[in-house]
Amino acid sequence: MPATQRPGMETSDALDSDLGWTLGVVFRAYVRTANALVSHLPGGPRGYQVLTAAAQELPGGQGALAQRLGVDKTVMTYLLDDLEQAGLVERRPDPADRRNKRIVATERGRATWADTQTRLEHAEEHVLAPLDPADRSVFRELLRKLAIQANTLDPVHDTCRLVAELAPDTTPAKPRRAPRR
Repeated sequence: MPATQRPGMETSDALDSDLGWTLGVVFRAYVRTANALVSHLPGGPRGYQVLTAAAQELPGGQGALAQRLGVDKTVMTYLLDDLEQAGLVERRPDPADRRNKRIVATERGRATWADTQTRLEHAEEHVLAPLDPADRSVFRELLRKLAIQANTLDPVHDTCRLVAELAPDTTPAKPRRAPRR
């Protein structure tokens, strides 16, 4: 077996040390499980993020939350409508600015969030199982710092637009007509 391969692994050390590849592998492992655990919520992962913010009573209103999560304001409105209809959140006037709506979790929303949070913690432990508890803590803290810095330098205000900007043009080319003879 070549020195660059591990038993049972087809990847090379160069690939193993590639930041994009390693982040992608860990991200996909987490997302597969997490998406299944939040699929019962309106909006899935985004709904869970909104519910988390509401359960923790994060300051700021609907617009600030949309900006922080990188969700288009119109999409956020529909997402909140769905979460509100499910009895998980409420929109309340902000005492500091009555034009602003605060997003607050209902009792049912808090219970749903707590249950989902517990299940997600088990999923996180599964993904982070190769790390000992001290390394898990350090990893989480370093990742948190990177996320905050990345969002500060390049905040995502509209994920739909970002995806469109980053994705290559996938519009099929129009077939060319054969020249007439």
